Amino acid sequence: MLDLEHKNYIDLTLTLSNDLNGVTISKARSLARDGWNASTLELYSHVGTHMDAPLHFGVNPQSIDEIPVQRFISFAWVVNLSGIAESSLITIDDMRPIAKKIQKGHSLILRTDWSKRVGTTSYRDALPRISKELAEWMVEKRIALLGVEPPSIANVNNIREVTEIHTILMQNDILILEGLVNLDKITKEQVTLIALPLKILRGDGAPARVLALE
Repeated sequence: MLDLEHKNYIDLTLTLSNDLNGVTISKARSLARDGWNASTLELYSHVGTHMDAPLHFGVNPQSIDEIPVQRFISFAWVVNLSGIAESSLITIDDMRPIAKKIQKGHSLILRTDWSKRVGTTSYRDALPRISKELAEWMVEKRIALLGVEPPSIANVNNIREVTEIHTILMQNDILILEGLVNLDKITKEQVTLIALPLKILRGDGAPARVLALE
């Protein structure tokens, strides 16, 4: 049984606000006027910390609401790639610290400290990317989920690359979690990862609340 009492909880979720492109939060009701406070939220489906569904790239028809809930909790290995250069390709060689430890059904979290660039041009346009060889390696290892700090696992300005990498992973039932934060607060090599996307009917993806338990 999972021991929750003696865990350290780390929130890996980017706070949504009007400062982010793709977010509009406006006042719908006020305590003074209506008797309660409420807001209207307009969210891009892949804003902030979010999970992709296969429908996102048409890999298969599965939408975010159709992903089995047991997929949202897994053991995850954390690979420290902090200090990585802009636009770098992340390779199989970068996985050496955990290559012999990771097992079928485990997840993988790549720490690049890229979340510290939120709000800058390089956060989106110079992000470190998953190489094709690494994506295929993840398929061979049969990992459950890949989590990264940048807003995408591939170059969003290169439609061929971003489609290829997403397709390789999604065709092989690997969940994709993008836009993580606070990975520098994780002190263990392995954590329990909880990633809960909003349940949106026929959603191609959704913002998610993500926790690491160590």
